[in-house]
Amino acid sequence: MRLVIKDNNDQVGEFIANYICSKINAFVPSEQKKYIVLGLPTGSSPLPVYKRLVALHKEGRLSFKNVVTFNMDEYVGLQPGHPFSYHHFMHENLFNHIDIVRDNIHILCGVAPDPVAECARYEQSIIDHGGIDLFLGGIGVDGHIAFNEPGSSLSSRTRLKTLTKDTIIVNSRFFERIDQVPTRALTVGVGTIMDAREVVLIITGHNKAMALYKTVEEGISHMWTASALQMHKKAMIVCDDASTDELKVKTVRYFKDVESGL
Repeated sequence: MRLVIKDNNDQVGEFIANYICSKINAFVPSEQKKYIVLGLPTGSSPLPVYKRLVALHKEGRLSFKNVVTFNMDEYVGLQPGHPFSYHHFMHENLFNHIDIVRDNIHILCGVAPDPVAECARYEQSIIDHGGIDLFLGGIGVDGHIAFNEPGSSLSSRTRLKTLTKDTIIVNSRFFERIDQVPTRALTVGVGTIMDAREVVLIITGHNKAMALYKTVEEGISHMWTASALQMHKKAMIVCDDASTDELKVKTVRYFKDVESGL
């Protein structure tokens, strides 16, 4: 696992956006593989990343014409046009501002008549596109990745999940009232994320410090689902100084030395 520590949230966003930009620009389409496939998150953590990606596109340094995206999750019961849906979030913060082909955008349907079938369809679509090349993710204060709440199977696939009270409270900041927050969501599984060729995790803020500690310094546990990344062959966590408050000093020093080339 690679841990990159930046001074603040903006630096984290810039670093990750530039990293993704380099991956997209290095991709050469072929008959065997026409698109680079990205997994994308929602929430406040990726906003600086999306802002920078949009800026890179507007500067003429990045095109998304050869990119396919799969989002991590969607609330159950919200229409795609609902202002608090993840469909709306992604279009407002990224897709409406770049040149991605609309048919290449994939987001779970929260109003699908058969959620189980919708999840199976989504998993198959990822397979049909050759798997995810890079999955970008955030993390919850309780260490969950996507909506894989504490206790989720580390081999789980895309499925219907009931949200914990803590997640509902945290996500209520995006709604007018807490009773408007859906209690269920469709989400990719930990196993789905682990199948990606590369995973990049965003962790920022003091409130995520315990989650970072549990993910990096303690053992793999289904109670802190992001800790499964310890077993990934190419996982990178990009965090800010505030989120390292629970890490050992020698851990922080080690990873900073690695990044500086010492």
